[in-house]
This record gives sequence, C-alpha cells and structure tokens, in this order.
Amino acid sequence: MKVGIVGLPNVGKSTTFNALTKTQNAEAQNYPFCTIEPNKAIVPVPDERIEELAKIVNPDKIQYSTIEFVDIAGLVKGASKGEGLGNQFLANIRETDIILHMVRCFEDDNVIHVENSVDPIRDVEIIEQELLYADMQTLEKRIAKLQKQAKGSKDAKAQLELANELMEWISEGNPVKTFPKKDEEAFKVIERELSFLTNKEIFYGANVDEEGLAEDNEYVKALKEYAAKHGREVIKLCAKLEEEMVDMSDEERHEFLESLGAKESGLDQIIRKAYEKLDLISYFTAGKIEVRSWTIKRGTKAPQAAGVIHTDFEKGFIRAEVISYEDFIKYGGEQGAKEAGAMRLEGKDYVVQDGDVMHFRFNV
Repeated sequence: MKVGIVGLPNVGKSTTFNALTKTQNAEAQNYPFCTIEPNKAIVPVPDERIEELAKIVNPDKIQYSTIEFVDIAGLVKGASKGEGLGNQFLANIRETDIILHMVRCFEDDNVIHVENSVDPIRDVEIIEQELLYADMQTLEKRIAKLQKQAKGSKDAKAQLELANELMEWISEGNPVKTFPKKDEEAFKVIERELSFLTNKEIFYGANVDEEGLAEDNEYVKALKEYAAKHGREVIKLCAKLEEEMVDMSDEERHEFLESLGAKESGLDQIIRKAYEKLDLISYFTAGKIEVRSWTIKRGTKAPQAAGVIHTDFEKGFIRAEVISYEDFIKYGGEQGAKEAGAMRLEGKDYVVQDGDVMHFRFNV
C-alpha cells in the first residue's frame, strides 16, 4: 500500500519523509524542485499489541506491518500542463493508493514560499485544481477513444455515456470521489483503467513551527475548517522537530514528546491515519520464531488472509485456529487460551477481525 506525499515546493514534504523513514535519504533544501525522482521507503506501522504479544511468546524476532511512503516532487500551478515537470509528478501520484497533502502553516522569512506568502487554503486549492485538471485530460483521451468504439459496441456506448456524465461532473470543479455513480460496475472499469487522482483518499499534514504545536495558529484553524467542509482530516506536526527526533532513543523521544504535551509523534499519527484511511487491519501470528503482524483489508475472509502469508495457505486452506488479541493477553498465551476455551476453530467463511491471533491449517 503506497502513500504519496504531495504539496507545493518547500512545504516540508522531504523533511517529513526523512523523519518518517528515520533516514536522511530524501534531500531537503530551501529551493523548489529539490526532489525530482520520487523517494520511496517502507515504514513499519506502530502497534503496541506486537510488543505485548512478544512479552508472552518471547520470539526470536518481531515483524510489524508496513506501509510504503513516496515523496513526490513539489507541484506548482500549471503542473497539469507540464509546468515544473508536472506531468511526471502527476504520474507518480497516480501510482499511490492515498495522498498525504503537506501544507505549510508557519511563517519564516528564511524559508522561501513558491507563492511568496503563507496561505494554506490557496495552497491546497492549487494542488487539488491541478489534480482535477489532470483527471479531465485523462478522461478526454478516453472519451475520444470511446467515441470511435461506440459505433459498433453497446458496452463502449454505455461507457461513453458514463464518461460524458463524469466529465460534466468534474468540469464543474467536483472531485471524482463525489461522483454519484449510477452504474457501480461500469464506473469501476473506468476507475481501474484510469486511476483518477481525485478519487483517492486525501488527508492533510499541517506543518507548523514549535509554537504551533502547543496551540492551533490561524493557518491550522483555517485548514481544519476547510478539511471539515470537504470530509477530510488534518494531522498537525512540526516536520523540523520530527526530523530532530530521528536520532533519539525511544526513551528520549518519549520524554521529548511529553515535554511538548504530546502522546505520540505526528509521524506515528500519519502512519496510523494512512492505515485507517486505506481501511486496513492487522492480524497476528505468534510463535517462537517470530511474532508478526499481517496487513489485510477489512472484511477479508480467512482463506484470503492466509494467502497473504503464502498462496499455498489459501489454496489448501482447511481451517483457522483463532484467539482474539484480548484473550491471548488475558490468558497468558495460546495454551492458557486453549484451556480457557477461548480458542475457536473457524472455516472458509470466517471474516478476520482486527487483532486476531491466528494459526492456519492447510493441505496442498
């Protein structure tokens, strides 16, 4: 699962990416288009449950679920027409599953702003307008192709009708995500082939200075108000401080966050929120070799969940032995849960729940 980090140049994307990945491999400089090729990194999803399971099982290693973050170069006004190498950057966004839109919410004369002033709503609208323009261009090409095909194909004619309705919708400034779909299946075909940018989930990262962490400044308040109107969420962080925490030990980081009055870092919030927005959950396997978290979509059934470990597990699925996380902790592990009657045998129709501790029986 890929999270694309987007925004105007110099809003803190690469600094946030550096901190997210706990590396310094995304060059961050005070000039536009510092990032050209997208930087990519696999990031573990924080989950205290893994540590608690490990205390009981005492495994040789633990393995977290992961999400991939992609640091995409700064977009500018006119990106959809190729400004600032925009077409290349828009293509990079198309490959992601969800968008983290970084927005500058602080004043600093030493940090250049590509629009020469700080205005988070204007900045957000510039980016989202470019995404909309890009979708219109993509759809125009598809409509031209469908017009030729529609003469001899009922399916193409139906697709053309839908594409024209969609074009009318986004031409009025509406994102694809809000399009009232009359034909769900036909829309899925178009979306799968064209991967509309404005159909992706978006959430905002409000990049503030240290003072802005303690209390929302006017920029954060404006961004939160805008987000609420559009059904989106805002996570507040100070990218500069997050990057400074990279080299701290866990204990030092915890103390530092406490001094700021925060329970967890902005980065941890971003990772959790991305996981949640993608409608992902985790189940666990817990043995002496490893305690591991496995990522699945909410609503996944047991055989398909088993297939995440290995395709043979899905093909030869017999049953799953399931203990809820709470019962595993409560009864001190697998044996205690068995003795308490807290282990269940589930079949092919079982929908895996977040936190299930599972052992699969299969035969190939």
